[in-house]
Amino acid sequence: MRQTLRDVIREARDAFSSVFGNPNLRRVEVSWAGTVCAYWIFIVTLGLYAYQHGGAAAVGLVGLLRVLPSVVAAPFGAVLGDRYRRERVVVAINVSRSVTIAAAAAAAFLGAPAGVIYALASVMGLLQSIFRPTQSALLPVLARSAKELTAANLALTTIESVGIFAGPAIGGVLIAFAPTQTVFLVTAAVFLAAALLLVRVSVDRPTEAYVPKASFLKEALAGFGTVAHDVRLRLIIGLYGMQTLVAGAANVLIVVLALQTLDIGKAGIGFLTSAIGVGGLLGGVAALGLVARPRLATAFGLGLVVAGLPFVFVALVPHTATALVALALMGLGTAVVDVAGVTLLQRTTPDDVRTRVMGVVQSVFVGTLGLGAILAPALIHAIGDRWTLVAVGTPTALAAVLAWPRLRRLDVELAAAPANVGVLRGISIFSPLPEAILEQLARDAQPRKASAGERIVTEGERGDDFYVIVRGDVDVTADNEPKQTLHEGDSFGEIALLRDVPRTATVTALSDTDLLAIERDVFLGAVTGHPESAATAHAVAAARLGSLRPEIASA
Repeated sequence: MRQTLRDVIREARDAFSSVFGNPNLRRVEVSWAGTVCAYWIFIVTLGLYAYQHGGAAAVGLVGLLRVLPSVVAAPFGAVLGDRYRRERVVVAINVSRSVTIAAAAAAAFLGAPAGVIYALASVMGLLQSIFRPTQSALLPVLARSAKELTAANLALTTIESVGIFAGPAIGGVLIAFAPTQTVFLVTAAVFLAAALLLVRVSVDRPTEAYVPKASFLKEALAGFGTVAHDVRLRLIIGLYGMQTLVAGAANVLIVVLALQTLDIGKAGIGFLTSAIGVGGLLGGVAALGLVARPRLATAFGLGLVVAGLPFVFVALVPHTATALVALALMGLGTAVVDVAGVTLLQRTTPDDVRTRVMGVVQSVFVGTLGLGAILAPALIHAIGDRWTLVAVGTPTALAAVLAWPRLRRLDVELAAAPANVGVLRGISIFSPLPEAILEQLARDAQPRKASAGERIVTEGERGDDFYVIVRGDVDVTADNEPKQTLHEGDSFGEIALLRDVPRTATVTALSDTDLLAIERDVFLGAVTGHPESAATAHAVAAARLGSLRPEIASA
């Protein structure tokens, strides 16, 4: 049935009500509002401090020191979010940011060398590079449905857009009436308050100590390995990185547009930048449709086209009105890309490496932002400002058009996941799992067919998969003795995986049978990562082992 605008708005409203009715998500959203404002107050205050102590060159140096750690350290720092409880990691990061800024305030009060403040700014950049991937990885576990996850991301994006306006404005007022060190202390207090809001975020996770499965370096590189082996992640991150390269170039091109191409003066820089911000807020409204009709991948592609082509329009018609409209469109497209892109990454990345993959994403994004800022001046020098606008804006839109068939297939894949989610939710072992984990299991599950009389598993062999019967019947035997018959909606294979023992029974198809097979590491990662699911799985295994081999059931 075709949805009307009223239907879209109603579903979006319900999804947002669900987000703010979810205590965990509500705390994350409110804390994020404080965090974004505090971050931009710090940036404004730091910029003033750097200018007072070293001029424009010092401002540029501080900017480099803030972003450089993200490029280098994000994938490694993100290990923390997969090793430990993410809700505790984000609290620890905000507390650390509060302490870091308080140290900067103390250094300023004591008249310490400017280099000390700059070093602390670099620490802030490092903490920022860990915080965002961890928060992004935490949301899918807190959200109760795919729509709620999309709405939560949209709320975060909207809050960030408002914070980018409000934070600098508040910072400007504060530094007009108070010394730098006092504003630093105010910022530290806001970060601490944001941390306290997150203290009560609770995720149903095991409480036992984490046991590393590999060396720290190997675990850190797992995010890169996951991206390298997943064509979906490569596609999304590659396209997203092209868009952030355009955003990096835009920081330079806006200045050139205002002062050179359009000749509208210094104030024009602010007007053009504000146009992007206004477009971002409009993009948040446009992204409401993603909540009601979550065709995330094609919306992502459309957002890339809208974010890239405006520069071409400005090159063709270099007037102020055209530039304002075009940059508003760029902001709109960027907002859609942000919501759709982050949600796609969250829904296609396995939970056990999600923070590390988001760390790779953070590294790529910051790197491409910097690359865009470096590339734009070089292109302007080589081919002129108007051709640079074309050269920067065209490739992203063209790449999105070329990738369109793959993006449509990804939408089909994501839409197909709920069918298998329903099957898996009917299995007692999986029913306690969050929606995001069930979706990931549904995507990882491999369909298998077994003909009547075919052995699916054999007693004594190593067990590598857990099986769910989608259609058909199977016979279970142990020591050549019939034990039971399993039917549609039943499952088997958990004993060998949970207890790391050979198969305890032979399972043979009684009729042509359709199955879902879930690989060992995927099964164990999902089940053992959630206490209720783990307890159910071990209870099922014990009961089944008791019926097959009473003498070892209690072993």
